[in-house]
Amino acid sequence: MTFLLSDLAVRTRAMFRARVSGDPTGAPAWVRDIARVGSGPGWFDPDGVVWRVHGDLSTLVGGVAALLGQGAHPLALVGVQRHSAYREDPWKRLAGTARWLVVSTFGSAELAERESARVRAMHRTVRGTADDGRPYSAGDPDLLRWVHLAFTDVFLAAQTAVGRDMGRFGPRWGDAYVRQWARSAAALGATDLPATRAELADALAAYAPLLEPVPEDLLAFLSAPPGLSAPERVVYSGFSSAAARLVSPTIAPLAGVPGRSGNALADRGQLAVTRLQLRAMSLALGPSSPSERAARWRLGTGPAPEWAD
Repeated sequence: MTFLLSDLAVRTRAMFRARVSGDPTGAPAWVRDIARVGSGPGWFDPDGVVWRVHGDLSTLVGGVAALLGQGAHPLALVGVQRHSAYREDPWKRLAGTARWLVVSTFGSAELAERESARVRAMHRTVRGTADDGRPYSAGDPDLLRWVHLAFTDVFLAAQTAVGRDMGRFGPRWGDAYVRQWARSAAALGATDLPATRAELADALAAYAPLLEPVPEDLLAFLSAPPGLSAPERVVYSGFSSAAARLVSPTIAPLAGVPGRSGNALADRGQLAVTRLQLRAMSLALGPSSPSERAARWRLGTGPAPEWAD
């Protein structure tokens, strides 16, 4: 029995890492670069809030909620619809987003700057005119700001609701996360970024006149993306149900989801179920991601990854 459970954990780790990274080995070249390119801690403190939040499995829930937010901004949405193959291969897009997130978080300063340059170059190709005649550009500082706000808000909400305890960072850890993570968005060209939770909420609310209802087809897609196995569908259903309860009050009505009401018994029950799911996944996957382990090896504070020479 012990052998069977161990074998199941190994297979679960391999499947999950391959899915998220887009590489069958679970350690694509950009993960290996985290270990090998540059030196020093990079943009963020290895013992700080950004590493803690982005090293937590709650980001899986936050990521689903963030896509609802992105879909509420019509110009952000048209850029994704016209310039990515997310419907045909949603997992490739997931891997692309994960790459930027983890390299910016765990990479050396040299690698993070190189990754930002790569994304800026990619953004220069994403431009055009929406059906209503409005121009859009992925490199537009205000559009970059919106995407950053939407992601930061739900990553913070997910960590608070279903992530590991943040008590050791003090009661204002959320302000520290908002302030520090802004560095990544500034590197892409975003401006006028909030530095506290309160400023973040105000900044999101100010976009309300620009937002529109999330299209039904996108809501359906996010509720059940293609290509999942039966066990993955069960897990994803829990994540998407929790994500619906973490969306900002500014966005929730446009996405037709409860958002952060914080009072309903059903909401508390779903978040409790999702916390249990994440704890079970953590036991199967281990206490840290391949990217974080690669970073700690680079810093000389952790063992060599399995793939290291």
